Amino acid sequence: MAIRTYRKVTPGQRQKTTGDYDQITTKKPMKSLMAPKKQRAGRNNQGRITVRHRGGGVKRHYRILTYRLPMNLTFTVEEIEYDPNRSARIARVKDENGVYYYVLADTKMTKGTTFQTGEETEVADSNRMQLNNIPVGTFVYAIELAPGRGAQMV
Repeated sequence: MAIRTYRKVTPGQRQKTTGDYDQITTKKPMKSLMAPKKQRAGRNNQGRITVRHRGGGVKRHYRILTYRLPMNLTFTVEEIEYDPNRSARIARVKDENGVYYYVLADTKMTKGTTFQTGEETEVADSNRMQLNNIPVGTFVYAIELAPGRGAQMV
């Protein structure tokens, strides 16, 4: 993901940078992999306004990411998408049986890339395996600290 810098037209834009959207291949998310996200509008757990001037805005939906993909399958990246709830890009993948999932996209994922899951997979870009099967010195991302908790590091 490239970082876009702005010209110093105003003092507010002197240090301004944003993420570039050149990797994103689609604008429409898959509706079956989304859930509604409740807006808080500056309210705390008791419903009282604790931060003023919040509210309105566009309705956001939460993309349901799958951290525990089924084992011993091959997946194909269908699309790379923007997720308004996180800074990382997500990938819509399809398995051999035609089932779709959202996963965190690594930097080398592009449309049409394939990867595998399981114990006997080779060490290659985007393949998913247990940490004890990965050799020392291999680049890793999305590390799960406790089993079943989802990726929490990197």
